[in-house]
Amino acid sequence: MKNILVVGGGISGLASAWRIRTTLQKSSIPHNLQLLEASAHFGGSIKSARREGFLLEMGPDCFISEKPRAIELCHELGLESELIGTRPDKRRSFILRNGVFHPIPEGFYLMGPSRTRPFLESGLLSWRGKCRALLEPLIPTRSPTDESLSSFVRRRFGQELLDWMAQPLIAGIYGANPDQLSLRSTFPQFLEMERTYGSVLLGLKKSVRRATLPTGGSPDKYITRYGTSDVGRGTSDAVSTASGARYSLFVTLRRGMQTLTDRLTSKLAPVVRAGIRVKELRPADGVWQVVKANGEVLVADAVCLALPAYAAAELIRAFDPDIATGLSGIDYAPAATVNLAFREMDVKRPLEGVGFVVPQKENRPILGCTMVQNKFEGRVPKGFMLLRAFLGGEQNAQWLSEKDEALTRNVFAELKDWLNITGKPMFAQVERFGQALPQYTVGHLGRILRIEERLFRHKGLALAGNWQYGVGIPDCIESGERAAELLAR
Repeated sequence: MKNILVVGGGISGLASAWRIRTTLQKSSIPHNLQLLEASAHFGGSIKSARREGFLLEMGPDCFISEKPRAIELCHELGLESELIGTRPDKRRSFILRNGVFHPIPEGFYLMGPSRTRPFLESGLLSWRGKCRALLEPLIPTRSPTDESLSSFVRRRFGQELLDWMAQPLIAGIYGANPDQLSLRSTFPQFLEMERTYGSVLLGLKKSVRRATLPTGGSPDKYITRYGTSDVGRGTSDAVSTASGARYSLFVTLRRGMQTLTDRLTSKLAPVVRAGIRVKELRPADGVWQVVKANGEVLVADAVCLALPAYAAAELIRAFDPDIATGLSGIDYAPAATVNLAFREMDVKRPLEGVGFVVPQKENRPILGCTMVQNKFEGRVPKGFMLLRAFLGGEQNAQWLSEKDEALTRNVFAELKDWLNITGKPMFAQVERFGQALPQYTVGHLGRILRIEERLFRHKGLALAGNWQYGVGIPDCIESGERAAELLAR
């Protein structure tokens, strides 16, 4: 009998437990599997709810289909009929600058345009800023070492593009300070373009041209290997990553993202345990002793800690301070979502798109906002609107010190001004996530590799979570499944 424990019931832990069980069942290996979750809720930041006919997403609201594991898992669980894409008639988003919403130029990918004309026609940058950005092919290359996102964008495209385009788009994914965000750990494709073509712009144009050949497929295919909020994350929205056609890559579940974690929990019902906190982990003569908060000791052959890095560090510190130090070095930022419902007639200046993001230079509490009725069908009753604001991140954490009522007032005041809202919200729903967003700072990949190298010394122990190789839902699923492969051997 193989005894395996998974500690943590977020999407990473649930995916790990599911893969462990299916693998061992296929191999006909007798096993005893348990998943322990400290809270009463399985799914971590994935939370969906119905209220007065509205479908609310408090955490991530979608995931990217180009990373296949989330789609594949939905098929395994019989949820393929629940998958839906974004509305094809509303696939554009905006960036706020000086109180004016500017559409993200068609073909713009996070830090550079693949198409020149839409970029030149945009009002987001001055002519000086546009000219500086388009001089990017003339900028000398550097050796492909890790550097911060702001350093890379400033070096290749200039300060103005960083401030008004790259920074707000990336903040909507990672909630990070671009001065600290590791480019190699988050968007390595741009480093690869600089190395291969000597230019990001040339790399974008060549990749899009190659993808539009008869055998190629979507023009977006090459530019998809990065995390989203589905934003993973994390709790950020896919608002920030798309320009036009990219929205076809984002999918969700018809009855909400929690459908996925609820189905996993239901399938794992005999082995999942809620409200059980683990306070200690001890290696003991080839097995692991897992000490619960009530003092009860469980013995396991293998353990997966599907926890935030700081929580895993506390359980590991006593027997491996080096791993614990590495895990503790991964910082986190808080996040929150505020859902506000309105009558359609009270929003006098609605946006004809999925939503918008707000640059740090605007000094506003909101990082971004989704027009929910424009993004997915069937979430908002006819004649009404649902606005979903995303707040927090490393640079905006101070705004979250307010209580829920004050936070709602601040968000409403901003939206009222920007969208000319004449009526009051029908209701507001605030959801907070304390240490929700792992910060992939410069050198992050090296830290993860050192943790993994050290972890090989501890047979039967694996780690999983959104702090490893990506914050999106597919990234978390892959993280849990990698841990499962190690433990189910």
